[in-house]
Amino acid sequence: MSEKRVIVVGGGYGGITVAKALDDVARVTLVEPRANFVHNVAALRAVVDPSWAERIFIPYGGMLVHGDVRRDRAVAVREGTVELASGDVLTADYVVLATGSSYPFPAKIEDDGPQRLHELHTALLGAGSVLLIGAGPVGIEFAGEIKAAWPEKRVIVADRSAELMPGDFPEEFRVRLREQIDEMGIELRLGVDAAEIETDLSFRCYGAEVNTDYLGGGRVDVAPHGGGRVDVAPHGGGRVDVAPHGGRGVEVTPELRVRGSGTMFAVGDITALPELKMARLAGMHAEVVAANIRSLLAGGTADRTYAPQPDAIVLPLGPKGGVTFSPEVGVLGAAESAAIKDGFYLDMYRELLGANG
Repeated sequence: MSEKRVIVVGGGYGGITVAKALDDVARVTLVEPRANFVHNVAALRAVVDPSWAERIFIPYGGMLVHGDVRRDRAVAVREGTVELASGDVLTADYVVLATGSSYPFPAKIEDDGPQRLHELHTALLGAGSVLLIGAGPVGIEFAGEIKAAWPEKRVIVADRSAELMPGDFPEEFRVRLREQIDEMGIELRLGVDAAEIETDLSFRCYGAEVNTDYLGGGRVDVAPHGGGRVDVAPHGGGRVDVAPHGGRGVEVTPELRVRGSGTMFAVGDITALPELKMARLAGMHAEVVAANIRSLLAGGTADRTYAPQPDAIVLPLGPKGGVTFSPEVGVLGAAESAAIKDGFYLDMYRELLGANG
């Protein structure tokens, strides 16, 4: 094994995939403030089904054989160094930024989630009506979960936009989605102000924010080839502007290097790639970055590249419904979509994290 050091900042889907893939060839340190990986892909199911509430929290402890997990928070990252909230400064030959994005609860849950999930489940039990603000994938999926668990409840999805499910999806996808929404009795109100709708409970189902506060107000200091430090400023403003989708994040090259750097890479939601932000794509980023770092560690070059992926989604509507679209397979209906999301890939991530032994 090489004595070269790799620091992965962030233990989400992309971060754990990179860290695991490099554990046998480098001294890997995963920097992550939480004690547990949170399998947020299944978070909305865990709200309505208590049997999931504990299962989506998986300890990091069994993942790395040779490396270590540092339970701390990065507060600054520069070429070859990561400064932690504890005051320690870690050095590395390669750094991977993988801090992902934040989203309103319960679509994304922090480490204290089990208790909050139980409290939310209790609140939903006592609610007669629920408003979900946002007709994107989170609002629609959450509506399906609630209505499937409690058919008697009034569930409303509202959005200022007149469009259901923004994105590059064919009309057939939206037609079949709308059919299932109507069959379940979910009220869909588009082009309206949700503030005028009164319900027992309401949830904001939009507003992802990229986690880049440790980059110093949007700056990543890099020294690309051992020379003087430069600031990554892809849009000429001295900053890396960040936004979850359709905006700007950390600019990366086709090899997923932070633009301007020779040793810093980025994966997942923090990248400025023009594509949806999904766990599946973060994993694909991670495979490219891991392959490039492995090659560099062996004295080769970083020649694996990544191309932004076209919009595709598996959107469940409760355990038995949903609609899927990808350019490869086209549009799939309820049975096929439910089968794809059956289990929410939990076993795959438990194996990756070494939690099945």
